[in-house]
Amino acid sequence: MAWKLWQKLFNSPSHSADLQQSEPLGPSFRIVVADFYDNISSRGALNLARALDSCEGIEASAYIENFDHSFLNLESRNIFDLIDTGQSILRQNSAEVIIWGYRDNERIRLNFQNYHQYQDGGNSFISLMDSFYLPAASLDEDNAQISQELLLLLYGTVVSAVNNPSREYQIYKKYLLKKIVHRLSQLDSAQSLGVDYTPYVFNFLGVIYLSLAYESPYDSDLKIVRNLLESALKYQDKILQPTHLGCIYYHLGQMYDCATRHLDNRASAYFKPAIRNYQTAQKYLSKYTYPYDYGYVCYKLSELYVSYWKQTEDIQALRDAVFQLREAEKVYTQVLFPDFWGQIEGRLGYLLHNLGHLTKSREICNLAISAYKNQQKIVTEKRNPQNWADIQEKIGNLHYLLGRDYQDIASAEEALACFHDALYVSENAGLKSKIRQLKTDINKTYQILEHLKQTDLSE
Repeated sequence: MAWKLWQKLFNSPSHSADLQQSEPLGPSFRIVVADFYDNISSRGALNLARALDSCEGIEASAYIENFDHSFLNLESRNIFDLIDTGQSILRQNSAEVIIWGYRDNERIRLNFQNYHQYQDGGNSFISLMDSFYLPAASLDEDNAQISQELLLLLYGTVVSAVNNPSREYQIYKKYLLKKIVHRLSQLDSAQSLGVDYTPYVFNFLGVIYLSLAYESPYDSDLKIVRNLLESALKYQDKILQPTHLGCIYYHLGQMYDCATRHLDNRASAYFKPAIRNYQTAQKYLSKYTYPYDYGYVCYKLSELYVSYWKQTEDIQALRDAVFQLREAEKVYTQVLFPDFWGQIEGRLGYLLHNLGHLTKSREICNLAISAYKNQQKIVTEKRNPQNWADIQEKIGNLHYLLGRDYQDIASAEEALACFHDALYVSENAGLKSKIRQLKTDINKTYQILEHLKQTDLSE
């Protein structure tokens, strides 16, 4: 039975016309298929791009250039070269997703990179380390027939990989995913892909369903995702690299993470399994070999711990959130990921601010100030005056607390300077409510400062 289903999926003639839409209903998702790292056939990228270009909402093209593909073995520790090259190609082509191809004996391995890789742009759950394996013969020059079922799965994967934060793109992405998931649900069996490919297929089916159902308030929708990903784990003896196993646990973590945010029923019960699966993923996505995946899992773990802290007021969860974000900070540096680094620094400032306040720690409060100042290296007064002023206000609040709690005149004076900086920007912007708030902050700081100076004189 499995062999018959395998034959159906990989060897049946293509019927891509069934996936077509004569007139596009939304923005086209531009997809680039990079020239494969393949010494046998030179047509794989062209054949795949041609097949995907027939799908509704997809504008696919092949990128045929002579460049160093050595990073595509994914084991060479130069993952940044892969990310950097991919981002450059995406920018050049104004594309949403790039598909990398790499021949592994009689298989072709595909990996998917989007323009907002490792950023919370548009709710893409695909990791760059997720690998989609298919028989090389399906894309070779002399036998380029892709079955409708296989093309449908690839189509769903590509749409799931789109990470554009634009509301317009998000609406159209969800529309396409609904149609794709409906078609996938009509397949006889996910095992039709063959035993050797089964864990990868179940993994991507899980990602596609998660991309559609992540905001669902119903247990039943996410249960489908869990069943698919747990089915992938049942075939882990067929997984070629531990990295791929880590990706499955990573997606299970994402699924439970979504449940903590969107399920109306027992959402709090999903924090522990989310954390557990993310931590398991970290064991396979080594911080030294796959630092960016490891660091991003740290970032997501930090978010989970923050949510758990807000619900339970468990200060240890806040400490864990800080630790995980510190780990992410080590990976996403200012030089390589300036915008994301700035975002991390802002979140770190917020967490340290709260931790310092709760523990009455002057040292932690000063660390929070340093983190906020780091964020201002990216969010500058010239480019983002109001955002810069908001951060300056936060720094002022910290200095105010230090001045009040530790009778520190210098801190109180620094608070005044920060509040006045923020007030100047807000006055220029005409933000009346913000102006009132800042004037209140300035007045109370003056009162503290006067009290501190009088105390200092009396002593």
